[in-house]
Amino acid sequence: MTQRKSLPSFLGAIVIGALSLSAPLSAAAADYPTKPIRLVIGFAPGGGTDTTARALSAKLTAALGQQVVVDNRPGFSGTIAADIVAKGTPDGHTVLLGTIALVVNPSLTDKMPFDTLKDLAPVTRAADSTNILVLHPSVAAKSVKELIALAKTKPLNAGSSGIGGAGHLAVELFNLQAGTKITHVPYKGGGPAIVDLLAGNIHLIFATAASSIGHIKAGRIKPLAVTTTKRSALVPDLPTVAEAGLPGFEANNWNGFLVPAKTPRPIINRLNKELAAALTLPDIKEFLFKQGLDAAPGTPEEFGAYMKSEMAKWAKVIKAAGIKMN
Repeated sequence: MTQRKSLPSFLGAIVIGALSLSAPLSAAAADYPTKPIRLVIGFAPGGGTDTTARALSAKLTAALGQQVVVDNRPGFSGTIAADIVAKGTPDGHTVLLGTIALVVNPSLTDKMPFDTLKDLAPVTRAADSTNILVLHPSVAAKSVKELIALAKTKPLNAGSSGIGGAGHLAVELFNLQAGTKITHVPYKGGGPAIVDLLAGNIHLIFATAASSIGHIKAGRIKPLAVTTTKRSALVPDLPTVAEAGLPGFEANNWNGFLVPAKTPRPIINRLNKELAAALTLPDIKEFLFKQGLDAAPGTPEEFGAYMKSEMAKWAKVIKAAGIKMN
């Protein structure tokens, strides 16, 4: 007759089995990293995301003891790069520096090759971008409240770097919350939009700080407010759009680090720790400041919750505005 195992023996076997299964993951996390790390970004060399990635990759290389190599994979607002990481091996050696496009693109197209919230694991938000609501000097508004009142009585238009970009979304969020009907005019980049604003061919732009600060200081364009939830040290006298007349308004062109889903938590924790340390270094904060960015490190949970809230917010805006991309 076969003897039945006692309950304690049976439970002990389960525990030992579970520990043996987790042992390879624990060992991998303890040894991490074991080879160079590929930092994938969805934009060409020389742009803001690229320069941020390269500045932080140098700090990570020193902290982790392995070379962190930036891999530029431009295309479809970062989707190609994100897809590479989403389908990558979940061992912490493939990392994405993604942007707000991660939570916007799913509402703009039905052709996403991955699920942002299911196929990518958040590590930390990296930086928030200070965009500035700027007007041509001929526009008779000196505040956000005056702009809203003017837009309800006179046709106004707003330029942006292109359909579905951060500047376009800011215009549509403004329309939705203020009850205005400012017409969006897309350009092939932020540079041409600024040129047309300077020429008086359009009335306003939600411009990046980098593209607008010089013109603001020279008095060529008129700033009203910043689009983030906090005032910017770049333009400390400017209120936020929210405090200047449109409570709850936030259009933050953020970026952050993610890894493939199922990456072991100890590896995510290590990356989070080293990135948070790098983002608080004085030289990195100064570097970001000059680009109109504020360091915004936090926990993986905070970044994940923020991404979910951003996805829901922009889905509502995109639906209301009827924005679609092929």
